[in-house]
Amino acid sequence: MSLNNNQSGFTLLEVLVAIVVVSLGLLGLAGLQAATLRNNQIAYYRAIAIQQTYDMADRIRANQAGAKAGNYNNPAATHHTCAPCNSPQEMAEEDFFQWNNNNARMLPAGTGTVVAAGGGAFDITIFWTENGATQSFPATRVMP
Repeated sequence: MSLNNNQSGFTLLEVLVAIVVVSLGLLGLAGLQAATLRNNQIAYYRAIAIQQTYDMADRIRANQAGAKAGNYNNPAATHHTCAPCNSPQEMAEEDFFQWNNNNARMLPAGTGTVVAAGGGAFDITIFWTENGATQSFPATRVMP
């Protein structure tokens, strides 16, 4: 009678190597997920900045008299609580106040500027803090 000593199955070493390979794969997947979430947040902030730029452009176009008088050229951010606003200047200041409040509420340290660009046009720029650095959405030129 002969004894046949054939082994079947995995050795302990093969199991440990498989666990290490799977663990590295899962760590890589977790890193990829974290990078995706970070990039989605950046895209989200940029989308808000674009929306806010269009919001101010619409406000400028709605107040033609204030735009032509230059009231949107870096207006004061004071709140007048004018309801209704009686002058184009009051409307411009109220628009700027509400717009910058929305910027601060929707973007981290969000703020915006409106500067006359000549020829009746205005440059609108949004700034916010992201990952410890100041980001900005490039100036959008608006013709009222």
